[in-house]
Amino acid sequence: MDVHDFDLIVIGSGPAGEKGAAQAAYFGKRVALVEREVHLGGAGVNTGTVPSKTLRETALYFSGLRQRGLYGIDYQIKRDITVPDFMFRKDDVVRQLWSLIDKNLERHAITLFRGNARFEDPHVVAVTARDGNELRLRAGVILIATGSSPAWPDGVPHDPRLFDSDTILRMERIPRSLAVIGAGVIGCEYATMFRAMGVDVTLVCSQDTLLPFLDGELSERLRLQTELLGLRILRNEGMAGIELEGPDVLVKLKGGGGVQAECVLFATGRSGATAGLGLDEAGLTAAPRGHLTVNGDFQTAVPHIYAAGDVIGFPALASTSMDQGRVAMCHAFDLKYKTRVSKLLPMAVYTIPELAAVGETEESATRKGLDFVVGRAYYEGNSRGQIIGDFSGFVKLVIAREDRRLLGVHILGELASELIHVGQAQLQHGGTVEHLIDTVFNYPTLGEAYKYAAYDALGALSAEKLKGADR
Repeated sequence: MDVHDFDLIVIGSGPAGEKGAAQAAYFGKRVALVEREVHLGGAGVNTGTVPSKTLRETALYFSGLRQRGLYGIDYQIKRDITVPDFMFRKDDVVRQLWSLIDKNLERHAITLFRGNARFEDPHVVAVTARDGNELRLRAGVILIATGSSPAWPDGVPHDPRLFDSDTILRMERIPRSLAVIGAGVIGCEYATMFRAMGVDVTLVCSQDTLLPFLDGELSERLRLQTELLGLRILRNEGMAGIELEGPDVLVKLKGGGGVQAECVLFATGRSGATAGLGLDEAGLTAAPRGHLTVNGDFQTAVPHIYAAGDVIGFPALASTSMDQGRVAMCHAFDLKYKTRVSKLLPMAVYTIPELAAVGETEESATRKGLDFVVGRAYYEGNSRGQIIGDFSGFVKLVIAREDRRLLGVHILGELASELIHVGQAQLQHGGTVEHLIDTVFNYPTLGEAYKYAAYDALGALSAEKLKGADR
């Protein structure tokens, strides 16, 4: 059988695969991209990032949550709203993104192969199409960007009432009640989203706090706001088993008792999608949950084979995955272009309300022995916050006491995922309290909260100085 030669073979067309392929092709490399699914884009476009965030916006629209503070009206979602009503916008956005990816591959002259990829040796990949036809590709460099898949609990059978973060998007109707097992990012996002749709939601959280990697104050404010939304949170609790008898599902809890719900969503993590790749033929071994280990240049144990994106595990963010793919290929081909992924990564969680963070938390700054003060500004005291009716949001700054440099930013509320980039830019360039105070923000905007949080931090610094003088 003939072997088709390329400079690069990329396995997977998600964020890491697409951007890595385009980066190499931009510099004249002959690139083959292998995708086994019907549609390009990986979980980021088809089952994860984009669909879930589009559904969130749809839920906010139909529920009227954004208008409650604005008009003083307690909206209730219409009970005759159907799943197709919710999915229509999501489907339209996803179709547009498929088209954009197609155009990107075409623009960079990337050759697309449809089928399952499997290593035959460290340089040769066999591709088996859906019709059974097989061909072989060979390249000096290979990028594994196969992403991840939801982890299913051991011993739990598959049932039409049980979902993971992929299958939840194929739900036939909106349930009256939902139990969400796992309070990580995905679990919290879907729990608040379905609660906004009017579903009775119980979130089973194995820890004492929601999303404990967050700044503690941010996590607590998120908990309070989600409970005000009507979300029931069971903390320090876990699932002991499932009973499928009767019309509802019974989730047995480790602490005793149980939760009864029409449907259950398992959001207990994701595993690297490496099964079936024939890694042993390439000289590679995956970790127990399917992830691949890489060095700082995204090389695996076999130097010419790289891996990027969710398949290497944390942080498993679409934004980071894109840069990982680019950096990996710049290293592979010595392109002298993009040599590293920024260490300063903004994070956003699209719960209701949404939140975002970058840099040090109060807790991490304390652990590191940093001397700091905190400044806060609240949406309730912000003109734009009043206009849009978001009275619970806030911006929190962590500031170094000695030189007044910005150390971290934490935001809860409308547009948090957009606002965080102001703080990120300041952090990257050593911004201080004075830089924020000297910046002129449009009025009325939520961005102004940065200035007033900086004034609040300055006030804390001044008060300490005066207190010291009194002594």
